Amino acid sequence: MNLGELKAAQRLLLEVDMVPLQGDRFQPTGFPNLGHATYTRPGDGSTSLLVESAQSMANRLEAVYFDGRRDELVDVLKGMPFISVTGKDGKQITNSLIESHRTSSAYILEGEDSTVEEAIKKELGIDKNTEVDLDIMSKLHRFLFARDPNALVHGVFFAKTALAGGRLRVPRALSSFIEATEVAEAASGGVKVDLVEPGSEGDMNASRGFGNVPFPRIEYTAKRITAYFNLDVAQVLRYDISDDGKDFLLCLAMWKILKFLDTGLRLRTACDLRQEGDVRVMQPKGFALPPLPDIEENIRNTIPNLAFKPFPPIKFVFEKASKGKKAEG
Repeated sequence: MNLGELKAAQRLLLEVDMVPLQGDRFQPTGFPNLGHATYTRPGDGSTSLLVESAQSMANRLEAVYFDGRRDELVDVLKGMPFISVTGKDGKQITNSLIESHRTSSAYILEGEDSTVEEAIKKELGIDKNTEVDLDIMSKLHRFLFARDPNALVHGVFFAKTALAGGRLRVPRALSSFIEATEVAEAASGGVKVDLVEPGSEGDMNASRGFGNVPFPRIEYTAKRITAYFNLDVAQVLRYDISDDGKDFLLCLAMWKILKFLDTGLRLRTACDLRQEGDVRVMQPKGFALPPLPDIEENIRNTIPNLAFKPFPPIKFVFEKASKGKKAEG
């Protein structure tokens, strides 16, 4: 696959129009103590709305990695390493592709199994007092690419004092969010019906789940819903890894975007979207996004030839904390 035109650019910027799969209403993301994130659009003063946040989209772009029926990587990514974490029984409890902090997850760095932490210290030649310079970052790039290449696309922050004072960080190379413009509230409501004890009195009260409980509901309509994708091509090309490795990461990022658009647009029960029209390439001008089958073929052909060094599963043995007792890990 010829990626020369893409590699000559600083960014790959994409926009995709979306509409509700059925009807006009949709439910946006919400935040504690804030609710729905509406804002005034600069210029025309119209009301706009955050439909899906950057942090949520990062997780959704990783969700396409797994075959939910088998709980393993989809076939096209077989052979791409990640860090698996197992419990006492040897069964996987989590991994670096789904953990909130990815490779720097507490389940990877804070358990009794110190394999990953010790490998980072050894291969980067660092301790808690090490200054992070270009040489250290180059070693970190090579370390991550060999064991968990997705971390170089998703980003990772090792906020652990023992690892260079908590200063090792790789920014997110692929980011995304979904916004709606010229929105209007669509107010409705409902009721949780109790056919046995509708009155909800005494011990059988609403706080315990009894009784009829009416509730308001706010959804939205919008003139336009747009998904935005930003791949920092320049950042990927600065990684101190092989040219084939850089091409793989660029293809992996594009695959995540197209696979999400193909399979991941049911964001919530009341937010089921579909793509409207083609993906628009805003930058670089004139670049044609490769078709998904071509990207998948390239990934399949490339993975066997890359110098991956996967870790064996990391063991994390822990007990749930009880009152007055600290969890052990």
